[in-house]
Amino acid sequence: MPRLTDLAVLLPLVLAALAGCDRTPPAPETPGMSSAAFFDAGRFADVWHVAATIGDPACGPHAETWAVTGAGRYRVTGTVCGPSGARTFATEAAVTGPGRIERRMPEGTEALWVLWTDADYRIAVIGTPSRHFARILSRTPEVRPDLMQAARDVLRFNGYDPAGLQPH
Repeated sequence: MPRLTDLAVLLPLVLAALAGCDRTPPAPETPGMSSAAFFDAGRFADVWHVAATIGDPACGPHAETWAVTGAGRYRVTGTVCGPSGARTFATEAAVTGPGRIERRMPEGTEALWVLWTDADYRIAVIGTPSRHFARILSRTPEVRPDLMQAARDVLRFNGYDPAGLQPH
């Protein structure tokens, strides 16, 4: 059994060693923003209607179809708004981490984070880590008010201003 005097000598040595340790956590990739840790790539697949967006021009209703092509991989087709109205697109996408997806678009590779889905994958909130834009996606063209409010709250929590939402 150690004596009290032994502990008195060791304690300052242990504290000095701990003081030299870097206990600072690494800086987050995007401060105040997080992707869905329990994201299920298989459940995310299928048709999503774009209910509202931030930083993406509105040009009428549009949707995306996410079809699984392999483990954590999708073929994504749909419509997006361009300078002269809606245009179609088709691309490949890959899951790069929990709730994190990269897809190739004509403008370049786009990082999308799935910020939230409800438990039944009826609604999802996705956004770019730069907060350049975000989308509220729904399995149906009409979104229940309580789910839309939850999506707005998720956007606010992740540093977006929901006042900028454009309905589609």
